[in-house]
Amino acid sequence: MITGKNYIGQTLKALGHNTYKTVNPKLNIENDTIFIDATEVEIDEAVNLAWDAFKVYRKVSGAKRAAFLNAIADEILALDKTLIDMYMSESGLPEGRAVGERGRTIFQLRSFAELILNEDWRDNTFDAAQPDREPLPKADLRKTAIPLGPVVVLGASNFPLAFSTAGGDTASALAAGCPVIVKSHPMHSGTGELVANAVIKAAKDTGMPNGVFSNLNGKGVEIGSALVKHPKLKAVGFTGSVGGGRALFNLAAQREEPIPVFAEMGSINPVIITPKAIEKRSEALASQYAGSITLGTGQFCTNPGLLLTIDSDKTQNFINDLANKTVAIDAQCMLHPKIKAGFVENGANVATQKGAETIAKIEAAVAPNYAPSQVVSVSGKDFLENPKLHQEVFGPFSLVVKAENESELITIINGLEGQLTGTIIAEEEEYTNLQDIVDALEDRVGRIIFNGVPTGVEVCASMQHGGPYPASTDSRFTAVGTNSIKRWVRPVSYQSFPKELLPEALK
Repeated sequence: MITGKNYIGQTLKALGHNTYKTVNPKLNIENDTIFIDATEVEIDEAVNLAWDAFKVYRKVSGAKRAAFLNAIADEILALDKTLIDMYMSESGLPEGRAVGERGRTIFQLRSFAELILNEDWRDNTFDAAQPDREPLPKADLRKTAIPLGPVVVLGASNFPLAFSTAGGDTASALAAGCPVIVKSHPMHSGTGELVANAVIKAAKDTGMPNGVFSNLNGKGVEIGSALVKHPKLKAVGFTGSVGGGRALFNLAAQREEPIPVFAEMGSINPVIITPKAIEKRSEALASQYAGSITLGTGQFCTNPGLLLTIDSDKTQNFINDLANKTVAIDAQCMLHPKIKAGFVENGANVATQKGAETIAKIEAAVAPNYAPSQVVSVSGKDFLENPKLHQEVFGPFSLVVKAENESELITIINGLEGQLTGTIIAEEEEYTNLQDIVDALEDRVGRIIFNGVPTGVEVCASMQHGGPYPASTDSRFTAVGTNSIKRWVRPVSYQSFPKELLPEALK
């Protein structure tokens, strides 16, 4: 049963008076449960509990933390249809997507559980003492990674499970030894409470300290801001807009003790399609990319929002085919009325810029929160001269840029802001001529895809889900895959230490 209350550690509380409801975007009505915003008192209590829990949890063995993570996965699975139905009622997403995202969430939890069964993930190093070294002796030095402290995770709007309450940020932080306070996303607070209950039950069953996890409600930005500014919070995980991520980053930097903000933000994910590729497989590429543009109603951070080509008659035929195939796919429901409104406004802003031409758009009437997909085209010259054409349109939208030649194409890539992904579509006979494009993309993106689509992010050690700003606030780290655990630890060296006082990882 959903209570609408806040989990302050293992206790449900509702001291506040500010309330809200989630929305069923398919039916365009509010859901029944009333959620209560956390108060300053509850925020402070949750953080103090997390701080006390950290003193214990940081020393819990990897095997016991792994058992905790696996127990969370088990409890989420035990929610079964209750969770899936709640997910669908708050997101407008179909059952297949809900089941798939639950599977990814379970896989993430179990992957981190497996990772921390040994200490290799800490990258421990040992430099033996050399007391007889001349001219100066060398001391015994050992280095490991220790957890930062309590972490705040802000749930993502577009992934109610995999990037939210027990998603990748939470799973990796708990794996590292950091207690987590989740600020639940107001669009799917019911889903968040169900998952929070699963985490709390797993914590109790595996003997984790009270305060290792809390889940707070809040309709506006005030709760997240207060958490980021709290002196006992030591890091922030966020997936969302550039504006939201930058605001959190600024708050964290203005603290007396600044803390890291690991924010995954905006990206239009450029796709470079060569003339040869268009010549040889235009129709297949149009079908493939129509599917990618509309996948999940275009509400993925890796949605291909920018296609870069070189102008020609064949290119124009490809663009027309792509646009027609895109709008032929039935309109789909978006996550929330506000997201639909933002999609319409931002799409119109791009489509009405100088030189922009709408090639195709769903013109038929659609249900209130359904998205009319759209493909717009513009010349390379106009794109270079107008930064407003570079903005992300979150939804089933893509801008195709027709460069005059390869030199202008490279100039366009070099002028892009940081991106999560870049894709190259090319033929084997062109491989030897692609190095300049590869070099340009390496400077702008975190992951380069070859002859594929950017949608779809594999959860593994080799995945890099992050990129130069504004794709993320720190391009050295990934938000997906087992290496994302490294966001929540810092290195410490121990010099000439007695074995009895060394951390277990270094003994």
